[in-house]
Amino acid sequence: MYKLYSMQRSGNSYKVRLALALLNLPYEAVEVDILRGESRTPDFLSKNPSGQVPLLEVGEGRYLAESNAILWYVAVGTPLAPENRIDRAEALQWMFFEQHALEPNIGAAYFWLSLVKGGRDLQTHSLEDWMERGYGALQVMENHLKTNAYFAARQLTVADIALYGYTHLADRCDFDLSTFPAIRDWLERVEQTPGFVSMDWQPGTEAEPEPRLAAGV
Repeated sequence: MYKLYSMQRSGNSYKVRLALALLNLPYEAVEVDILRGESRTPDFLSKNPSGQVPLLEVGEGRYLAESNAILWYVAVGTPLAPENRIDRAEALQWMFFEQHALEPNIGAAYFWLSLVKGGRDLQTHSLEDWMERGYGALQVMENHLKTNAYFAARQLTVADIALYGYTHLADRCDFDLSTFPAIRDWLERVEQTPGFVSMDWQPGTEAEPEPRLAAGV
């Protein structure tokens, strides 16, 4: 069984928990509160020297970091990971976009405005840049979604999960999605996927969701 080190309120951690839920893959959840320095202890750093979550233990002494790398690892052999060469490349394209255009802006705004007490005052100088670049990323997504239901392979893939992680949190950190109707429709499509779980959901706290996707062997 996998062991997942994650933080409940982290968008990057949530991506992995959502993929595991959709694939009905069992795992042991270990909460790591980065705001309390729990990812900087010697024990955790011995597992992941970067001191970040999520971190997936995939075998005895084998650990995989970086949320999008973990997504690909758990999704290979399932419908979430396209097999067609161009579909796979397009999914990766959007996952790279998520990490260089979306997460550094909407993700950063969410962290400082929603999670860190007094974060708005601490990051006043950065907020304008985050908003400008974050809205730019949302517009790129909106333009794609005007003519596409999903981001790759004409179906839900790991690219959608990667992008959903922080996009669905945008309204918690000053971003207004009212002018992005295609994004709002896409968010609803993701949330209507059988097996979907919210960020607040925890294994064992309620009835397990009905899985739609079969996990690979």
